[in-house]
Amino acid sequence: MAYLAPAEFVTKMVDAGESKLLMSTRDTLIRSYMAGAILALAAAFAVSITVNTGNALVGAMLFPVGFIMLYLLGFDLLTGVFTLAPLAVLDKRPGATWGGVMRNWSLVFVGNFAGALTVAVFMAIIFTFGFSEAPNAIGEKLGHIGEGRTVGYAAHGAAGMLTLFIRGVMCNWMVSTGVVAAMMSTTVSGKAIGMWMPVMVFFYMGFEHSIVNMFLFPAGLMLGGKFTFMDYLIWNELPTVIGNLVGGLTFVGLTLYATHYKTAAKRVAG
Repeated sequence: MAYLAPAEFVTKMVDAGESKLLMSTRDTLIRSYMAGAILALAAAFAVSITVNTGNALVGAMLFPVGFIMLYLLGFDLLTGVFTLAPLAVLDKRPGATWGGVMRNWSLVFVGNFAGALTVAVFMAIIFTFGFSEAPNAIGEKLGHIGEGRTVGYAAHGAAGMLTLFIRGVMCNWMVSTGVVAAMMSTTVSGKAIGMWMPVMVFFYMGFEHSIVNMFLFPAGLMLGGKFTFMDYLIWNELPTVIGNLVGGLTFVGLTLYATHYKTAAKRVAG
């Protein structure tokens, strides 16, 4: 498993951020749509495993297959571009602007949401035989997840909102670590192992991932969850997006950029 030193893979992070800012609208939307769809399918897979085995750890251990697939296929998640895109602006790369960052984030959000929603509809059809009967056990579980992670937070007021935000921060700390870990290796096996570890941690710990939630909550609504679309937006998706931005950029992007790319001068001994 070929390993790249920190100074090398952080340079790749900045290069990746520049590439994403200069990407065409068409390609950005296609790649983000597919990323959202594949991650949603992985979430459905993990919930199915958890329900069928009764073991949430097994679901968390296998969920990263979706993240690994979409990364190796060159698709983009909002959580990843939160961390990478600003680095190109900080490094003053040609054509990299904050306006370009906002454009990229907006397009990736739309693409991720569309892809995740597509899979939500597909899975709701599967779990109800085309909405002709009540949801099966997996469908019921999706509805309960939506309730607990919207009105469950709302019941705690400001404390619930703080908890939601921190879970969003912790999520993208781990997920973006997975993105960066993939850049540490030049082999498929090395990339897969690097991504698998932090992504498993986030999923098992119940941290809030904005794109996973783009699947879980619309699916939950279609499957009879006792919450509203506004509950989902206010008491999950929007605070999660902000938390994901803070977590990925602060604890992964900026820290690695500051210490391994803009390394300070060495201290003079004596």
